Amino acid sequence: MALLDIFKKSSKKQTPKAPKRATQKVVGEKVEEKKEESKTDEAPKAVVLKESRVAWRILREPHVTEKSANLTSFNKYVFKVIGNPSKPEVKKAIEETHGVHVEKVAKISVPGKKRRRGRHVGWKSGYKKAIVTLRKGESIEVLPH
Repeated sequence: MALLDIFKKSSKKQTPKAPKRATQKVVGEKVEEKKEESKTDEAPKAVVLKESRVAWRILREPHVTEKSANLTSFNKYVFKVIGNPSKPEVKKAIEETHGVHVEKVAKISVPGKKRRRGRHVGWKSGYKKAIVTLRKGESIEVLPH
């Protein structure tokens, strides 16, 4: 019978809520008024979290190969990136995580390769990488010593 109860009119009338008032607090002879704080006075936390988490959404890992190790002598470092970030996004992510100044960013898309196991053919997934050039005198420790 619960299905038919939704068609019945309720006899209870809803009373409108009273507006919020300032409360008074008596301290000694002084009267202090407390106003309820609204959420608009607070700084939006989502913006701060978004700024601090941008780097981890873009950077995947440093790409450590023999060729990338040789590029460090030219003050260039190679990182794998997730998705298709723009060059300014990659620059901002590197500067946030490593505390260095980036001069130039180059992006490379490495295509997937065909791999076989007997008669079965599959594909190895491709990835994107970014080559980041830093200012002179700055460096990033990619591999801890």
